[in-house]
Amino acid sequence: MATADVTVMGAGVIGLSVAWTCLQRGARVQVIDPQGVASGASGGLVGALAPHVPDQWNAKKAFQRDSLLMSQAFWDEVETASGQPTGYGRTGRLQPLADDAAVALARSRAAGAATLWQGRADWSVIPATGAAWEPQSTTGLLIHDTLSALIHPRQATLALAAAVVAQGGVILAEGTPQGRVVWATGAAGLAEMTATHTRLVGAGVKGQAALMAHDARGLPQLFIDGLHVVPHHDGTTALGSTTERDFAEATTTDGQLDALIARARAAVPVLRDAAVIARWAGLRPRSRSRAPMLGAHPFRPGAYVANGGFKIGFGMAPHMARTLADLILEDRDTIPDDFRPEASL
Repeated sequence: MATADVTVMGAGVIGLSVAWTCLQRGARVQVIDPQGVASGASGGLVGALAPHVPDQWNAKKAFQRDSLLMSQAFWDEVETASGQPTGYGRTGRLQPLADDAAVALARSRAAGAATLWQGRADWSVIPATGAAWEPQSTTGLLIHDTLSALIHPRQATLALAAAVVAQGGVILAEGTPQGRVVWATGAAGLAEMTATHTRLVGAGVKGQAALMAHDARGLPQLFIDGLHVVPHHDGTTALGSTTERDFAEATTTDGQLDALIARARAAVPVLRDAAVIARWAGLRPRSRSRAPMLGAHPFRPGAYVANGGFKIGFGMAPHMARTLADLILEDRDTIPDDFRPEASL
């Protein structure tokens, strides 16, 4: 590539999604990442694409809803272009209800979902049937939603990189930024902005996760008191994750993951004898505002930033990419105010 119209710094899911979307619109694109594809949070295990609850509605929740609704087409196109699996599937989610107050709240949210999810997904309270995959529920009731999806993070990011290359993009370990420059460098990028600013802009939050040898493919993911249990398309099941703001080592696992695995075995009996086949730890980028950062880079004049996906980066990536491509290629600004970088400064 002689010259690039767009340079994306960072080969995680958000950066590659921006690159892919710009390529689809005819731009010449290069991606630069000295650490390589999926080297950070995008190389994780869990991949729970779960919506915010359908009440106390705001622009962030609406943006995430729209991104989840466009995800099937987005990842189908990636698989077609790359010839590689992403592990995407909109298989829904089950959550146990602990008491009468939780049941009442869940039913009120069902009414909210009927409107806020625009009739394109359901949130309902259903009786537990005693099926082996169901989480144990003290009330005998579960929340079932059909907006939640799942993806295999590392496989999806590798497929996205292959799609970028197949579309004519270039992925480099080093190079000179050209054209419009987008910084999508995750936790390292947030640390750099914080060092430039007078207070915290964002930081990496450590998460630990595990992969188990249990085949529940095609079944809903489970969410049990903060624990995600995600049955991947390849016959493995992921568990995650911890949320650690204070830690000594960013990429090592420890007793906190052991405790999470024990919780999963107790909550989902079919996992009791499943072998743990992989353990993962890494930093997820969390902005100070807790919303993704999208728009003009606050410390690099003329550049852009796409960062702060934290736990919802894979779910947000398709819509973040489209919105930023609108801005940098068509000068059309539809970024929610809460997402603008100044909200985290």
